[in-house]
Amino acid sequence: MALDDAVKGIGHCQRCRMLTEHALCNICSASGRDQSMLCIVESPADVMAVEDATGYRGLYFVLMGHLSPLDGIGPDELGVPLLESRLRDEDISEMIIATNPTVEGDATAHFLAELAGAHDVQASRIAHGVPLGGELEYVDGGTLSHAFFGRRAVD
Repeated sequence: MALDDAVKGIGHCQRCRMLTEHALCNICSASGRDQSMLCIVESPADVMAVEDATGYRGLYFVLMGHLSPLDGIGPDELGVPLLESRLRDEDISEMIIATNPTVEGDATAHFLAELAGAHDVQASRIAHGVPLGGELEYVDGGTLSHAFFGRRAVD
């Protein structure tokens, strides 16, 4: 009974698609957040991970998945029309793409970067690679390869 009530009372934020009991989630309705930064994530759990681990104070957009044509998941299922309207109507200067480092996540990131470019919004992708405190000999080949070829200059 309580579980049924909880499921009935929870929906998606009208602005970012985060799970909430209200029209706007706590993040979208909070004052003091940087309205020019938009972080794109695959799931509500990703929002919580970014909030807990970083000092990020911008806004979010939750895709609720990633592009997967074989599973019938395209741009419409990910809420891209809503995202596109935000890119068009809001003063967003940077879109941070924080999709997972999977084939589908990378394809989704590429699609989103092109969408940002079409709206003159700078797109960036979170770094992926060797975890802090990790030892190279224990990191899988795919992660090490991605980290190696995604290297950047030392400041």
